[in-house]
Amino acid sequence: MTANKQFALTALACLLGGAPLVANAAATIIVVNADGPGEGFNDPTPVAPIGGNSGTTLGQQRLIAFQTAADLWGAKLNSAVPIRIKSNFDPLTCDANSATLGAAGPLEVGSDFRGAPRRGTWYHGALANKIIGTDDFAGRPVIQARFNSNLGTENCLAGGGFYLGLDGQHNGKTDLVGVLLHEFGHGLGFSNLTNGQTGRRLSTGKPSAWDYHMLDLTTNKLWSAMTDAERKASGINSRNLVWVGANVTREVPNVLRNGVPQLRITAPLTLAGNLLAGAADFGAPLTASGLSGTIAKLSDQADGTGLACTPLTAANAVAVQGKLALIDRGTCTFSIKVKNAQDAGAIGVIIADNVAGSPPPGLAGSDPTITIPAARITKADADRIKTRLNSAGAVKATLGLNNNLRAGADTQGRVMMFTPNPYQPGSSVSHFDTSAKPDLLMEPQDTEEVKRSVDTPQDLTYPLLRDLGW
Repeated sequence: MTANKQFALTALACLLGGAPLVANAAATIIVVNADGPGEGFNDPTPVAPIGGNSGTTLGQQRLIAFQTAADLWGAKLNSAVPIRIKSNFDPLTCDANSATLGAAGPLEVGSDFRGAPRRGTWYHGALANKIIGTDDFAGRPVIQARFNSNLGTENCLAGGGFYLGLDGQHNGKTDLVGVLLHEFGHGLGFSNLTNGQTGRRLSTGKPSAWDYHMLDLTTNKLWSAMTDAERKASGINSRNLVWVGANVTREVPNVLRNGVPQLRITAPLTLAGNLLAGAADFGAPLTASGLSGTIAKLSDQADGTGLACTPLTAANAVAVQGKLALIDRGTCTFSIKVKNAQDAGAIGVIIADNVAGSPPPGLAGSDPTITIPAARITKADADRIKTRLNSAGAVKATLGLNNNLRAGADTQGRVMMFTPNPYQPGSSVSHFDTSAKPDLLMEPQDTEEVKRSVDTPQDLTYPLLRDLGW
C-alpha cells in the first residue's frame, strides 16, 4: 500500500488464491506478532489512550488496532479454521509528500483440495481452509500484513501518521483500522493472483477463482478464457472490465448511486459523443440536466497552454465569459484555476490533463467560494477539442451526469474494476473502480467518504468475497 497526500491504497504486488461458503457463526482471526524486541507491536514508547484504544504504549495500541480490524472481519466471515495474519511494522519507503503505508496479501494458496468448487484453480489460503474445514497449511499464517513504522515522522508525510483510535475520528490522519479492513480484504480473497501486467497465471498456469468473475466488455471474454496477451490488454482497458459475480451484481442497486460524470460533446458532429470525466470535490455538483455551453480555450503561456494560475488577462476574460473554460493542468492547484476562471465570468471549467492516461481522475481540492462546476478530461480528448478550437471551429458541450448509469457500474449494472491506462502495479484489477459512488472500501484510494463497513448497504466487499466462496 502506498500513500500520497490523498492516502492512496494498493495491494501487495505478489498475491495468492480464493474459495466457497458455509454457514457457520463467525471466524477467529489471529494477529501473529512478527516484530522484534522494541519495535512495531513491541515498541515501548508511552502513549495516552485514544479513541477507545486503551493501550498505554505505542506497540500495544498498534496491536489493539490490528485485532479490532481482525475482529470486525471475523464477525462477518464463516470459517471453522482460525485465520492467522503475520503482521509487523517496518520502516518503509517514504518522503515528505508520499509514503508506503503498508501492504497485505495471502501467504498461502491452494488448488484441487477436497471440496474445491473448481478443479485446476487457485484459491487464497484462508478461503481454501474455510472450504476444507480443516487447516491445510499446518497452522502457518495464511495472510501477511506489513505497515510503515515511520509514517508521520519528519520526511515521511510529517503530521499524517496513523490514527490508532478505534472510533474513526481520525481528523486528517490515516485511520489505521479502516486501512486494515481494506488490506485484510486483499488477504482474504479480494486480489488477483494472475499477473495483470503480463497476463501470466500464477505458478503452474492455473487460473485463480478471481479470473472466472472478471469480464472484459471489449472482447466479451472472462479472464479465465483469455490468452496472456488478452489479459494484459484487458488490464488497461479503462472502465471496460466488470465483475460478473451474482452476489455483487444483485447488491449494486442497493449501494451505488445513479449518475456518472461525463462531458457530452454536441457539436460538431465529428467530435460528438460522451467523454469520460472526473468530477471536482469542490464547486457546484454535476447534475443530470447538465450545464450546456460553448467551450473556450484559455491561453496565457508562451507555448499556447492556459494554466489560469493568476487572474485572467482582459483578453482571456472576454474569451471565457459565459462559456466552459478549457484550462490546462499544471503548476497550481485545481481550485485556484477554477476560481480564477469563475472570477472572469466562466460558467464552468474543463481541466485538460497534461499526461496520457485514462480514465481521468477527479479534481481534489477545497474552496467554498467556488460556485461553478468543474471536471477533468483525458489529454487525448482535450487535444482533439483543442485541434478543433485552434482551427477556429466552435465546440459545444454539456457537462453533467449520465443518470442512466450507476456510478461505478456498466450499462447492465455490473460493478467496474480498476483498470487505468497505464497499468498501476498493486492497484490495477485488484480494486473496484474509482468512479464508484459512494466511495467503496476496496478502491485504490482511501477517502473521507469510505465507511468502516464491508457489506451492504454501504459497501460491496463482502458480497464479492461471497462470489468467491466465503
